Amino acid sequence: MALTGISSLGQSDPKGGSHTRTPLQRFQLPVKFKPIGLIPFFGFVGLFLVWPAISLFRLAIQPTKNSDISAMREAITGDYLDSFIYTIKLSLLTALLGVLLGSLLAASVLRIERPRWFRNFMTSFAGVAANLGGIPLAFAFIAALGTQGLITKMIDYFGINLSDAGFRISNFAGITIVYLYFQIPLMFLIMVPAFNGLRASWSEAAASLGAAPWQYWRYVGLPLLTPALLGGFLLLFSNAFSAYATAYALSSGGARLVPVQIRFFLQGNTITGKDNLGYALAAWMIIIMLITMTGYLFVRRRAEKWQQ
Repeated sequence: MALTGISSLGQSDPKGGSHTRTPLQRFQLPVKFKPIGLIPFFGFVGLFLVWPAISLFRLAIQPTKNSDISAMREAITGDYLDSFIYTIKLSLLTALLGVLLGSLLAASVLRIERPRWFRNFMTSFAGVAANLGGIPLAFAFIAALGTQGLITKMIDYFGINLSDAGFRISNFAGITIVYLYFQIPLMFLIMVPAFNGLRASWSEAAASLGAAPWQYWRYVGLPLLTPALLGGFLLLFSNAFSAYATAYALSSGGARLVPVQIRFFLQGNTITGKDNLGYALAAWMIIIMLITMTGYLFVRRRAEKWQQ
């Protein structure tokens, strides 16, 4: 009886082995009822993503007071357009520098074979740094590169005054340096799997055919890495474009970045009759993010094809 009870819990496979099935595996809905399991997911998406987005766009397309044009159109004129241009420039620059430096860092680390723990250390550090942002990161850089920062004072000791050179931790150059702290590690994490996907046999085959190292990278390596590079660039652009807390803390709310401008409206510091301009700015941010993330998903699929 005991042997019969035990054997009833197992299931033989075609190769003669057996495995124990869990109660969840034994309980399976019919095929026609399986889509029911997606109801909580779609309910969550609809309640917390779709419905707020619809409400946002409904308010954004309404005209502002004493104006015949919608807030969406007014949000891309004047100072608001300058904010978008400023934010896009910052995002493009930090994304480009992040792609270059992060890719070079990944290629360099992967070439180091000893000590063996170094790769794991760099990967772990990159994982932490890529997710570090907000107030802690801003405070760290203010303490290091602020007007009274440690590094600022050390450089001033050698006769170089950063303030006289026009550098401020809250201006374009300062925010760029701070953003690179998490942009470079993020690109490092993206490129490590991509570089690992390059098989040694490909470079050996190219060398056996008389190709120089630069020819291998020109005609084989870089074309294969292009989807990962483009995907990483789009992801870094989105990451910088949507960053808010770090820039706000660095500039005490005075930055010209679009996320900081949106906060100005959400806190009620609005011009009379311009309440829905904040919704319009947020709507344009959603549109830009959707475009960039769609491009990222497309190129990521291209990269996954050859990595498999």
